[in-house]
Amino acid sequence: MTAKAGIAVRQRAILALARVFLTARHPLLVKRFFRRLGYLPNPAAPTRYHERMLWRKIVDHNPLFVTLSDKLAAKDYIRDVCPEVSTAQTLWSGGDPDDIPPDLLSGSVVVKTNHGCDMNIFVADGRPGRDEIVRKTKRWLKRRFGTRYGEWAYWLIERKVFVEEMLPLSGGRIATEIKVQVCSGVVCHVRAEDKMALRSRLFDPQGNPLPGRDLDYPREDQALDVTPRLTDYIRKAAEIAPRIAGDLDYARIDFLVTDDQLYAGEITVYTAAGYAVWSNPAIMADLEQRWRLDQAHYLKRQHRGIARLYADALRAKCRSDTQIVTVPGDASDVPQPAALDAYP
Repeated sequence: MTAKAGIAVRQRAILALARVFLTARHPLLVKRFFRRLGYLPNPAAPTRYHERMLWRKIVDHNPLFVTLSDKLAAKDYIRDVCPEVSTAQTLWSGGDPDDIPPDLLSGSVVVKTNHGCDMNIFVADGRPGRDEIVRKTKRWLKRRFGTRYGEWAYWLIERKVFVEEMLPLSGGRIATEIKVQVCSGVVCHVRAEDKMALRSRLFDPQGNPLPGRDLDYPREDQALDVTPRLTDYIRKAAEIAPRIAGDLDYARIDFLVTDDQLYAGEITVYTAAGYAVWSNPAIMADLEQRWRLDQAHYLKRQHRGIARLYADALRAKCRSDTQIVTVPGDASDVPQPAALDAYP
């Protein structure tokens, strides 16, 4: 029989006061959280996956998040930590869309801005035209992305537009993207998606399918076919992703899939703006178990004053949540992760 060690009354009081303070300081984010998920979060001492995402937004301001959220800077970062992994070639970048060389827009390329999501223009055979591309990217560059959901790392990016080679993605054959969830160097699960065929499937790091559906493609007939080639790519992505994520407490590493190889894509620190959901509750349970807040940048730093009191109290809670007190006669003193297939 086992029991969790508790934390001091003083530390519980500090965390309670911090919850009141952070809730009052970020009322719109808390209100939006409640509307989306149906419960009031504890942004000071998060336990659940979505609460931890909220905590990351309002408390854990790791400077590396800015680099990883910048689509251009992230490419340099990936080349530094995994030089053998390919990324899509950047053909041009700059601060003014009017400076894009006209000849680049005559073929098949992708025009993007570096400071947010869903800001991509796929150009084929000179269409859409240059005027439309310039007009749209100028509008994107004026926008400070991430304000609605508190994704602060996007706000500090130096905004640029860039032109990237268009990769021949394997839609309809293998997949178009593979996304790997990593917590402190451990792969939790992998999502393979075929945006052309509108199919997806969840896998463990060895490429075995997991129960449950991706809510973007919820029907059973939208489950991605499992092939030896896809399994091989999933294993490769699961091997590479922790090296890119490094010692981050949580990150999602995305890969683009062609017939010939994997290309490293984006690094996401605010997956689905912090509101990702899965039909299999074991997926989220596994993330919650493996995402260790004591490995977060904020709790690795030294603080002063009130911030130090808060950080010490939260560290104590993290230890309490993971520490197992062994009762005589109990042979198990090491907590084991929940099996993903133990859930319906």
